[in-house]
Amino acid sequence: MNKDIFLTNSLGNKKVKFTPINPKKIGMYVCGPTVYDNPHIGNARPLVVFDILFKVLKCKYGNNSVTYVRNITDIDDKIISSSIEKKISISDLTKKITDIFHDDCKYLNCENPTHEPKATENINLMVEMINTLIKNKFAYEKNKHVYFEVKKFKDYGRLSNKNLDELKAGNRIEISDLKKNSMDFVLWKPSSKEDPGWDSPWGRGRPGWHLECSVMSEKYLGKIFDI
Repeated sequence: MNKDIFLTNSLGNKKVKFTPINPKKIGMYVCGPTVYDNPHIGNARPLVVFDILFKVLKCKYGNNSVTYVRNITDIDDKIISSSIEKKISISDLTKKITDIFHDDCKYLNCENPTHEPKATENINLMVEMINTLIKNKFAYEKNKHVYFEVKKFKDYGRLSNKNLDELKAGNRIEISDLKKNSMDFVLWKPSSKEDPGWDSPWGRGRPGWHLECSVMSEKYLGKIFDI
């Protein structure tokens, strides 16, 4: 396959020729499902789109030249609420929905990703990243919660070509008196005795979903990767 590949770059919202950082080591990270309920048709779209891209990249650059990482989010407030509603344990719920998701992948003829990490398997790395963000003054702790301070990151919103006012108007914002700014988002939150939780410098708790993909993508692909 000698033809050039053109992809829309969200940074400038323009279609550009794809030039890999290293043609022998292409990295692609895709946000996988939050396994709280049965997958729906909207979940199928990214599966198919990125499966096709995975196959095209392998065809052009070689089967061993592409690393495709797609995570499983198996800790989230929606998962906790769903397990209570369905009256089953979180582990049983997440296993059941993950199995259904994998069956759907097979039905759609999607190839397995190179790696499929689970959020719960990487909590220690999430704690490390939060510590680094606090140390570098991009995050702050208040009442056992840790928040990312959006205004400290001057390029926040650049990838989606939106400024803070547009993001504030277009997104769901969790209201909390603990935040310095309404746009700040949670990196760590405390867990009750009944909810799943892990030990951390800020007490027993669990990560916010914004953080999870940052940690897992860096673990498998490094700080800089292609897609």
